[in-house]
Amino acid sequence: MHGPRPPGTALVRAPGPRLADGIVTRPGGRPVDLALAARQHAAYVAALRAAGWRIRAVAPANSHPDAVFVEDAVVVCGDLAVLGRSGEPRRRGEVPGAERAVRELGLRIERIKEPGTLDGGDVLRAGGTVYVGHGARTNEEGICQLAHLLGGLRVVPVGTSGCLHLKSALTALPDGTLIGLPERVDTSVLPCMRVVPEPTGAHVVVLGPEHVLMAASAPRTAARLAADGLRVTSVDIGEFEALEGCVTCLSVLVP
Repeated sequence: MHGPRPPGTALVRAPGPRLADGIVTRPGGRPVDLALAARQHAAYVAALRAAGWRIRAVAPANSHPDAVFVEDAVVVCGDLAVLGRSGEPRRRGEVPGAERAVRELGLRIERIKEPGTLDGGDVLRAGGTVYVGHGARTNEEGICQLAHLLGGLRVVPVGTSGCLHLKSALTALPDGTLIGLPERVDTSVLPCMRVVPEPTGAHVVVLGPEHVLMAASAPRTAARLAADGLRVTSVDIGEFEALEGCVTCLSVLVP
């Protein structure tokens, strides 16, 4: 007799020695504790593993402080992996390691080409629709290239304001319901959105049909989702939040 099928593979990349030099766009940041960040990342990976995901480590990119935010380097949809091309040139060297990882998984490889720019943190799939944030890291040409590569899926550009990536302000629950911060996105192109009581509550990683991963900094949102019957796993990622990261940034889930 076979056990339940694993949900898939989670690509992660450990924080490097230069993490504290990560790019921040908001003033007034605080120092990052590297040792604490390493422990928080290990706990995050453990939560993915406990939910049944196979863990695959992406090769380190220690000269790139933000490489731990592996989501930005590649977008995976079905058997296709689209390699990003960040609007922040200092992050483009993070892509080769991610490319090796998805190639080893046997995925088809495509890439965003100049003059297009695209970060994976701007790409949110909800059912048959892919929402793509149009902002500092992802431009119109990048969105057009992604739409062409994704073929039959509906691609909807979403303007963003006051946030680094679309998924800094908007994610989706297991049933496809959008959850987030309406003041930071162009809601005119979106269906109904569930508004969260705290900013970090906008960040949800779907681990299974009724299971989500969230940051410990969003307890009120977590309580509401649990009251709705979802299983909620919370992890402390405070050192990554100090670098404008969130739970979605730290992995690429390949079902």
